[in-house]
Order: sequence, then C-alpha cells, then structure tokens
Amino acid sequence: MSEKHRILVLDDDPEVRAWLKSVLEEAGFEVSAVDSAAQMQQRLAAAPHALVILDLKLRGEDGLTVARELRRRSDVSIIMISGLGDETDRVLGLETAADDFVTKPFSGRELIARVRAQLRRTIELSMPRPASNGGGPRYCFDGWTMDLAARTLTHNGGPCALTQGEFELLAAMVQQPSRVWSRDQLLEHTRGFGIDVYDRTIDVQILRLRRKIEPNPEQPTYIRTQRGIGYVFAVPVVRV
Repeated sequence: MSEKHRILVLDDDPEVRAWLKSVLEEAGFEVSAVDSAAQMQQRLAAAPHALVILDLKLRGEDGLTVARELRRRSDVSIIMISGLGDETDRVLGLETAADDFVTKPFSGRELIARVRAQLRRTIELSMPRPASNGGGPRYCFDGWTMDLAARTLTHNGGPCALTQGEFELLAAMVQQPSRVWSRDQLLEHTRGFGIDVYDRTIDVQILRLRRKIEPNPEQPTYIRTQRGIGYVFAVPVVRV
C-alpha cells in the first residue's frame, strides 16, 4: 500500500495534535493538523484526504456531531479517538459515522496499525468484484439480495459494497437466520477474511454492517443483539 495517503487530524489539544502529526508523518503519511471543525472543512475542501482522525471530546464542539456532519457530506474514512468512559458515544459513532475508533491511552504503533487497516478496507471496497460463474445460491430478505457466487449484495437492484470480512459475516448469518451466534463462532467463521488483529473484531464488523444495511442502525431490526451471548439474524430469509 502506498504511504503517500493524506490524513487530516482534528484535535484541540496542541500537544496531542502535534504527537499525532509526528507519529503519522514518521510512518510516511502526509498530514494536515487542525483544531476546529471549521478548519477541517476548509482543508478537506482544498485537497482530497484519504482519512480523518478526530477526537470525540472537543472544546466547544461535539465530536460525534462533527463526525456525523462529515459523514453526511463525505465518504472519507473516519477514525475517532475516545476515552475509556465514552462507550455509549463510541457505539453511536460507529453506528452512524465513524469507521473505527482508538481508545486512550494508545500507542503510536496501534494508531498506525488502525490507520493502515482502514486504508486497506477502503482500497478493497473500491476494487472491482470478480465476475460470477453463475449457479450459486442467492438469499433474499426485505428487498436485499445476497449472491454468494457473485459475492455481491444489492438492495432493490442497487449495489452495496462490503469488505471480505463483512461479506463472510453476513453470509454466515443469512444462511442460518434465527440462529444465535456467539462472538467466538462468528470470529471463527470469518477467520482469514480480512479481519485485522487491531480490529475490534466482531462487534465493530456488526456495527459497520448495520450502518450499511439496517433501515435505522441505531435501532437494528435485521442483526439483533442477544445480551451476554452474541447476535442473531432476526428477519425471514428466502433462498432462491
């Protein structure tokens, strides 16, 4: 992967902002560092960026609102920085805006690993899918069609891009609707399909899937959480 990706950092703490910029530049990235959402929008308008890293806690601004507005305006990848006590906001951020998060305290090594993992996912989603040989099973639910042979997911005919890991996770669940899956079972099923060591594994993959397919990701109806156990695909599926 080319290391010349341009990354924007939004953090209102000068020391943290300088450290993030230094770590990313040492890894070979081109970095823009700003301290407000207004400055972020100016930089993004002036030049394309592959990824934005922003702090959930900003003085005078709500990082979650900033991330949601950025997602509404742009498809740029977003990694949020959060504290140990910000779990609710982290989940809301992943459901509605962010692609990943890092929790304070974190090392430069972890940050770079997460950045590279997200850039790999972005590149993967932009790559053309191999043509289908036909004849494979298709699974339909609520206007969605999943073609296992073509490795495609469409909604009323329109395509929905999934990473390999997301595709394998959803494929497992639609083939056995109503089955309650533990996180370990889902992780084992998707092992080797693009889930990174520094990924938050199944929970993050589920949040990304919900954001892509659920009518309302904050109140999911397709992929339901079974507290203390895992997840279940909760809508009828027809194999065609």
